[in-house]
Parts: sequence; structure tokens; C-alpha cells
Amino acid sequence: MNSINLVGRLVRDPDLRYTQGGTPVCNYTLAVEDNYNDDTDFIDCVSWQKQAEAVAKHMQKGLRVAVSGRLKINKRKKGDRTYYNTSVNVSQIDFLEWPDDNKTSSSQGQDTEVEDMLDEDDFDVPFG
Repeated sequence: MNSINLVGRLVRDPDLRYTQGGTPVCNYTLAVEDNYNDDTDFIDCVSWQKQAEAVAKHMQKGLRVAVSGRLKINKRKKGDRTYYNTSVNVSQIDFLEWPDDNKTSSSQGQDTEVEDMLDEDDFDVPFG
């Protein structure tokens, strides 16, 4: 089973672009702390379709998120060398923090203004 769960902070603002067919795709990198040897890993993540648009619209550098998805390893050859790029195709993302300018706290401390802007369709992904 190919499954990965990560919690980390965005290293930079998400990069939203569109494929030639018009499908939204958003790339971002998470800084994930390795508590065993006091190191930080930088993991490339990819979100698709409405989830990609929601990430680009609501997330920014430094905010904490939790992602679940599939580990994807791309291989390419250049001359006699082979290069590998590892990323996570995100199937679920949980925003653990919100940008301060979008935050409105209710009496229970929830971020209601931003949550009201999102609906479940924002997080559909093209794969299962």
C-alpha cells in the first residue's frame, strides 16, 4: 500500500498553474521536522482540481497543514545519469492554521469566516 501522512509548514506560497487541458494543479513544499535526529525534511506536494485552487487561495508560506496521499517517484535520464524526484500526490489536506487576515474567531475559537468560504467540493481529487 502506497500511503503517506505528513504534518508540516509551507516553505513558500503555493504555485497554482493549469495543464494544457485546463486542469488546475498546485505545487507546494512542506518542511517536516524529523524528531528522531533534529533534522528537517523538505517534501514536494501536488494538489489537483478544486483542492489545488483551495490551497492556492487560502494557504501561504509558514502555515501548518496535514496532508495524506500517495508517494510518487519520477525518474528521468540526462545523458548517462538518472535523476529521481519524489513528491506526494495529495488526496486530503487539513489546514491546521489560517492566514491572520482571513481569521475570525467565534466563541468556540473556530475560524468560521474561512470555513464558510469552503465547501466539500473544494477538496475533490481526480484519483482515489
